[in-house]
Amino acid sequence: MIIFAYLFIEFFKIGVFSFGGGYATIPFLYQISETYGWYSFRELSQMTAVASITPGPVGINVATYAGLKTAGILGAMVATVSEMLPSLFLVIIVSKLLRKFSDNFYVKAMIETLKPISCALLTSVAVGLLKPELGNIKSMILLGVLLILSWKTKKTPLFYILISAIVGVILALFI
Repeated sequence: MIIFAYLFIEFFKIGVFSFGGGYATIPFLYQISETYGWYSFRELSQMTAVASITPGPVGINVATYAGLKTAGILGAMVATVSEMLPSLFLVIIVSKLLRKFSDNFYVKAMIETLKPISCALLTSVAVGLLKPELGNIKSMILLGVLLILSWKTKKTPLFYILISAIVGVILALFI
């Protein structure tokens, strides 16, 4: 029973402190892995990959998967709900305040300040995700090819995720 309390607290904290989208939750998930050992760094990379190709927000998908891995279906439900609650409360409060203070100089300045902070958080996540794969030449080649394709073809990110998944499955099965 205590594990559900820990799941709730940890994923509630993630919901409170992770701004910038689902990938911004990954540093918190690394910290959970180090603290509790519920999953390894490699499993976290796999969870992120699976969450990226499944429908829905990446952060919520990772929370669901981590909760499932840690404490079964009830753990998945606890992790998912606890990560969503702070956002729900925050959206309700902020929407009411923004409606009231939308023309305020300080509100506008705060919104503009959050943009580079979000970029820095996402860059940190990208570097963290690449660290385990730096020694894997196949992954680096795939990353390079997909980066070049994304600059040249301008397709939706889902296209590149699908290509990555297909190549990953082929490499895992045959090489």
